[in-house]
Amino acid sequence: MKFAVLDFETTGSQPGDEIIQVGLVIIDQFEITDRYTSLVNPGISIPSSITTLTGITNDMVTEAPSLDDVMSDMFPLLFDCVLVAHHAAFDLAFLQRGLTRTGYPPFSGRVLDTMDMLRILFPSISSLQLSMVAALFGIDHERPHQADSDAEVTALIWIQCLNRLLGLPLLTVQRLFHIFENGNTDLGWFLDEICTYKESITSVDTDTNRYFRQFTLNVSDWGEEEDTRSDYEVTQALGGSFLAFQQGLKAALQQRFEVYEDRESQDLMIQEVEKALENEQHLMIEAGTGTGKSLGYLIPSIYYGLKYEKKVVVSTHTINLQEQLRERDIPLLKDIFPVPFKAAVLKGRSHYLCLRKFETKLTTRDYENGREDPITAAQMVVWLSETEHGDEEELHFGNKGAQFWYSVASDTDSCLNRMCPWYKKCFYHRARNDANTADVIITNHSLLFTDMKAENRLLPSYKQLVIDEAHHFEEVASKHLGIELHSSAFYQSLLWLYKDNRSGQLPMLRFRLQKSDEAQDRVAAWSQTIDGVFPRIISIKEDWERLSEALYELVSSRSDPSQSENSQYVLRLKPETLPSNWRELLIMEDNIYLNANELLRTLDKLLNDLKEHQDGLGIQGLVTDLSGTVKEMYEHRDALHFFMKMADDGYVYWIEAGTYAKAKSVQLNSVPTDVSGLLQQHFFETKDSIILTSATLSVNKSFQYSAEQLGLAIPADEESGKLKTVQLPSPFNYREQALVVIPRDFPTIKGAGDPVFIEALISSLSDVAIVTRGRMLVLCTSNRMLKLVHAGMKDRLNQHGITVLGQGVDSGNRSKLTRMFQDNSMCVLLGTSSFWEGVDIPGDALSCLAIIRLPFQPPNHPLVEAKCENIKKRNENPFMKFSVPQAVIRFKQGFGRLVRRASDKGIVIIYDTRVIETYYGKHFLYSLPGPKIEHMTGEQMLPRIEQWMGGA
Repeated sequence: MKFAVLDFETTGSQPGDEIIQVGLVIIDQFEITDRYTSLVNPGISIPSSITTLTGITNDMVTEAPSLDDVMSDMFPLLFDCVLVAHHAAFDLAFLQRGLTRTGYPPFSGRVLDTMDMLRILFPSISSLQLSMVAALFGIDHERPHQADSDAEVTALIWIQCLNRLLGLPLLTVQRLFHIFENGNTDLGWFLDEICTYKESITSVDTDTNRYFRQFTLNVSDWGEEEDTRSDYEVTQALGGSFLAFQQGLKAALQQRFEVYEDRESQDLMIQEVEKALENEQHLMIEAGTGTGKSLGYLIPSIYYGLKYEKKVVVSTHTINLQEQLRERDIPLLKDIFPVPFKAAVLKGRSHYLCLRKFETKLTTRDYENGREDPITAAQMVVWLSETEHGDEEELHFGNKGAQFWYSVASDTDSCLNRMCPWYKKCFYHRARNDANTADVIITNHSLLFTDMKAENRLLPSYKQLVIDEAHHFEEVASKHLGIELHSSAFYQSLLWLYKDNRSGQLPMLRFRLQKSDEAQDRVAAWSQTIDGVFPRIISIKEDWERLSEALYELVSSRSDPSQSENSQYVLRLKPETLPSNWRELLIMEDNIYLNANELLRTLDKLLNDLKEHQDGLGIQGLVTDLSGTVKEMYEHRDALHFFMKMADDGYVYWIEAGTYAKAKSVQLNSVPTDVSGLLQQHFFETKDSIILTSATLSVNKSFQYSAEQLGLAIPADEESGKLKTVQLPSPFNYREQALVVIPRDFPTIKGAGDPVFIEALISSLSDVAIVTRGRMLVLCTSNRMLKLVHAGMKDRLNQHGITVLGQGVDSGNRSKLTRMFQDNSMCVLLGTSSFWEGVDIPGDALSCLAIIRLPFQPPNHPLVEAKCENIKKRNENPFMKFSVPQAVIRFKQGFGRLVRRASDKGIVIIYDTRVIETYYGKHFLYSLPGPKIEHMTGEQMLPRIEQWMGGA
């Protein structure tokens, strides 16, 4: 099979645009056999943005061949080839237009896209950008956005894809072909050819792969591992004192790393955590960037767990940190620990694939989203042959991938447990089994609260808990102990039940029953019951559409999205000041509630009846899935009822909605205003020792605020009390590494879109960016301001060769933006909420951090408002008691983005003059870890920055 790998550079992407360069590479028998490249005279001027992107100027194409000449050269090379391109639709459109305009017939051969093949064959690739893929495969991409270089790289990537495809087990290739076989696509044809070839050369399938129910898996049955560790071995390895053990580990680390940094703060943390576990104390320990927090709590936790044969649970806020512990820290400790230990990662159930649901989806070809679903299914078939965890974090989906995952994710309500043919291969049950036999379990805050609500049935019993990223613990508790209802989730559950006469769980059940050998009168009765509920489902769906539209109308007419951090409509509802039409909305909800009661009662009865006959009918899977949807419907019904009635005055109620998806984006929130009592009852009073750690737990060198949020009291004598607080010294020399500059004459902001402030900001940031040659992260507190500043800076910095990236403008994906920023040596990145923490950009890529405004939460956010009302009732000042400490912690997180290692040096500019003009401003500056702080006029700022950076 011959392939023609094609790439064009053009004056734009519209039908009226012209080709300016072509690159063509011919592959035959896995080898490049021919190349063709040429500039093309487009007959029109090349836009400056295209010249910036490609480096191709008008002068370069003046003497270049015409499109006629280029097409006459190319046309014979394409004969008898399969056309391949990266994002093929673009290049094919220009090829067809070029051929037609120059009198040639359009290309009529097969067309394949490297992006489809990369998604399927390398399911963990996080970016399909050509340069990123090339870097991943170790391919030099010398001149991105030049057609000859792009075509060459695409050809080398295609050869990698071919090798990968032919190297897959035959069963996997056959599965891939079956997914596409009825689609009549070029991709289906190609997989058929590969499958036929693979079958012809595979004589005997070896035992190198594990096969089950026509799938290739990378796992054997769970529960087969044997514990080979003896108690004597543990006692001998742990030695006498913990201090001696710690010294032994440090020696092992020094041997392991050529450059080993001795960190005093990490040593102190290890000792404090061990002491707290040993003395059954709770510990709040603040450890700044560079401490090595993960090892600081893992080492004493594993030691303690092994010594006393107790499980220690480690909980993180983000899945990212869970993965980092799994991939980086645990393997390191396994290498240096003198005794083997077991660590398990356990996430929420929906993170794991349900193999039964996935098998059913492929068997029934239940693909909703055109060509997207088959590609996602194919991606997952390949992934199954290599994954050990079945965890969605390992996959990177396309647009509709998350929707597909939702339909095949593991969940409690549709689980057959031991009755499931996949039970011993099940990824979720494997993770649970691993957790049951582990010494340390790494989970996340969300699952801790899910476990609490499930009466501790998910996690094994534990008395020792480490909470990392602890400044989020109370906030996650509020979210998880509250009740949320998404409009689309309710609607989706109704569609699961009944979409139309042929689709949905009930029509599918009716069809299966009528095909069965069961007694006809019984089948007729069941079918009649199923037919009888369809009108009720339609009625609930219509009532829900009307109610969610009315709620959207209400929230959109009474709130301003520019006032919220993520440009959402937000409206708090109070029982005493309800809108005038609330009675009408209650009547709609009553109708939904009554109809749902009837529907669910009927379905419960039907399911109970069917369960007695399901084995003979072969419908266990369908009955289980339907039971799951029925349980979901109960939850939606109750969440809606709770919200509309607003009977519990310990909760705050509000509606959120997006500005685009209208009624489908409505979300109803019912959240407890104070969770400290629940945290006390379920955690701090029942666990022997809880370690809370974060880089930001103190405000003004005091832990008072964080302790109060969690319902904890700091005792007078911390050494002998139940709670101890420790603030570790910073491992960095901030006085030498960080300069904080405050332009004291900077205008004060008057409203989110204040033109005077915005203009001054654009001007100042641009001037600073020119001095620092980009390398700047700008932290904003509103999307609206980010977009205004992004547009202004882009105009000013373009001529200086400095790229400006904006969150939500160039991409919404934080990881992708961070990578783009690091890959571009002269770049400014503007980010909002998610960039204030968890972003790690060490080294020269980031030298300047700009904080536009102090990160106060919008005072009108319903939860903030309700918490402040509670504080007022206690005759305390909510601004100083809640708003300022919360903003200080966020501010410290933002500041922490600048210095990530001992060699980093840079500047922080604070454009909010409230830090030096107000009585509360000192709390922000005093909470920082000792950088040099100077305030000056805007005029003096640039020379000072140049001077400071000159010493970098």
